[in-house]
Amino acid sequence: MATIGDIGVSAALNILITFIIFIAFAILRIQSINDRVYYSKWYLKGLRQSPMSTGAFVRKFVNLDFGAWIRFLNWMPMAYKMPEPELIDHAGLDSAVYLRIYFMGLRIFVPIAFLACAVLGPVNFTNTTLGRDNKLSKITSSEIDKLSTSNIPLKSERFWAHIVLAYVFTFWTCYVLKREYEKVAGMRLHFLAYENQRPDQFTVLVRNVPPDPDETVSELVEHFFLVNHSNEYLTHEVVINANKLARLVQKKKKMQNWLVYYQNKYARNCSKRPVMKTGFLGLWGRKVDAIEHYIFKIEKLSTEIVEERKRVINDPKSRMPAAFVSFKTRWGAAVCAQTQQTRNPTIWLTEWAPEPRDVYWKNLSIPYVSLRIRRLITGVAFLFLTLFFMVPIAFVQSLASIEGIEKAAPFLKPTIEIEFVKAVIQGFLPGIILKIFLIFLQMILMIMSKYEGFVSLSTLERRSASRYYIFNLVNVFLGSVITGTAFEQLNSFIRQSANEIPKTIGVAIPIKATFFITYIMVDGWAGIALEILRLQPLIIYHLKNFFLVKTEEDREKAMDPGSLCFNTGEPRIQLYFLIGLVYATVAPLLLPFIIVFFGLAHIVFRHQIINVYNQVYESGAAFWPDVHKRVITALVISQLLLMGLLSTKEAAQSTPFLLVLPVLTIWFHRFCTGRYEPAFVKHPLQEALMKDTLERAREPNFNLKSFLQNKYIHPALKIVHEEDDDDIEMQQGNMESENVLVPAKRQSHRNTPLPSDISSASLPSPSLPNTVTESLEP
Repeated sequence: MATIGDIGVSAALNILITFIIFIAFAILRIQSINDRVYYSKWYLKGLRQSPMSTGAFVRKFVNLDFGAWIRFLNWMPMAYKMPEPELIDHAGLDSAVYLRIYFMGLRIFVPIAFLACAVLGPVNFTNTTLGRDNKLSKITSSEIDKLSTSNIPLKSERFWAHIVLAYVFTFWTCYVLKREYEKVAGMRLHFLAYENQRPDQFTVLVRNVPPDPDETVSELVEHFFLVNHSNEYLTHEVVINANKLARLVQKKKKMQNWLVYYQNKYARNCSKRPVMKTGFLGLWGRKVDAIEHYIFKIEKLSTEIVEERKRVINDPKSRMPAAFVSFKTRWGAAVCAQTQQTRNPTIWLTEWAPEPRDVYWKNLSIPYVSLRIRRLITGVAFLFLTLFFMVPIAFVQSLASIEGIEKAAPFLKPTIEIEFVKAVIQGFLPGIILKIFLIFLQMILMIMSKYEGFVSLSTLERRSASRYYIFNLVNVFLGSVITGTAFEQLNSFIRQSANEIPKTIGVAIPIKATFFITYIMVDGWAGIALEILRLQPLIIYHLKNFFLVKTEEDREKAMDPGSLCFNTGEPRIQLYFLIGLVYATVAPLLLPFIIVFFGLAHIVFRHQIINVYNQVYESGAAFWPDVHKRVITALVISQLLLMGLLSTKEAAQSTPFLLVLPVLTIWFHRFCTGRYEPAFVKHPLQEALMKDTLERAREPNFNLKSFLQNKYIHPALKIVHEEDDDDIEMQQGNMESENVLVPAKRQSHRNTPLPSDISSASLPSPSLPNTVTESLEP
């Protein structure tokens, strides 16, 4: 079990690592050569010019401004100079509300930590129970555990302090949650009311269109909405399965990157033509001229793309029974999206369409009837995944015990008995190994979410975040407490009578606070610091800049601004809420470590959102109800665990007073859900009508149809090559005149110029064919 010395060594290591990372970032960010990596967002907005473009040769690579070196840490106060309204306009509501989660953590835990350490610290420490129980039950503990409830004797009246503070902590947490829910709901409604036109405000996704032998999908959709929404229907675009075409386009893009690489290589040394091997990964096979090889491959792929595009356009089987239907007003779209269309509730299913950059095009081709089966399979797979990961989690917990390592590998005993090595093993290694396991888990959960068939990136991330949170709850938290405790206390359990085991567990569970302290320092301190350093994007950018970049446009493409990874970031925050609320009354010493995490993360992510991240979608903070629900879950779990802990302490007189807390917390959650959640799942008709009326008065001549008409075409169909001009003209000749696309006159200022990191099909296109999916019906 980790001692105060082990925690001190771990804290020193993590503080040193965090400090070194911040110093490295502060130095790297002021260098001219790294400017595009650490200020990507401003370059994408066209508001920053590269310092490498002018000045002396050395100045292009190294910052020679002495004042900049003195002010190398000014990024911290600069991160807080942008007010929240300006931040929303600059980065979007999702990013601004995401920062509020960290700020909410500070608002909750700073008062709780002050009160818990001031009251419960002395109450817990001024006892000798832990040392006496250690001798009786041979439970391993350290001096740090004397600050927890483990050090309070059975049937003690001191538990009343924990019960009173449990009520105080619950009421304070609920008060902060209500204020934040109310504030974020108001921010969302204001954002939707004053935002510029976006295609998703006027568009509904219609799925499970019933088949008709006499009409095509496009004709069926048009007739249905002309009859049932005659005054509001504007246009529609049938969903086309162009996934194969998208794969070909993506493959061609990779070939073009390799061609540019070898052309640049040849330009540097014209005396020797670059060669490559045609075998697997270029490791074997016959040698060929690399430039000619890729030119041939690209020409072949171009031909395949043209043929596949023709097949997609002319094959009725490529049209899915779904369509994006656009309306003349937001009011008409809101009525359609929030109502049942027919007597049969399983057909003509309508929902709000994601914004175009939020669409995950691959899943739109999945038949609607198979979605239930896919989600059942994924649910079973997730259950087995959760159970399977118990094994490595248990292994990680065994590393936290020096005794366990000595039993498994006796030959290591002389090495691990060295004080410094012992401190590193128990105070640093378990947290870092657990972090590595969780990195692989993130990728697995996203793959599972994609398989389920969700049609928007925001929904994919929220679904993956939900599963990641469940996994953290079951494996990282409960697995670390229960499994780890069982491993450490196995011998004690075997030698005790059955009625003594609950007492042992009651003493042992609070002791696991030391493991979570080490995990918070590894993941929440050093891990957050690595986020701002952006080491991987920095290396990749310079590699691309050296080997591939030929023009300024190439250099802009080499930037990887990244975005908020909600599917991994939000569950990590919720794990800290859970740990903090559970141990607030059990081991208050853990709370300062939690506060450092929230404060550090808030400033780091605020800087990244302002200067680096380019969010790939805007959901209008649709994730906030999940945030609220998970904090409530953590609060209820903390109350139940405190009741279980007091029951093992034989505090029969005081424990029943905690029974009302979960009831009040659940009632509070239901109240907030009924009062504020509709703002996140529905769009008020009154707000929609007011917005429509104001826009008609301000812009009476705005052509909405031309604004909407090309927004929901599969990205692969938008890509046009010069050699396909004849084919495009032929397609235009077969189109009805009213379906000819007119370029949009304007776009939302929040639209991103970059493709999504998740949806490989969402590629930017240099030009757009005059092709509408609804007009592709033969």
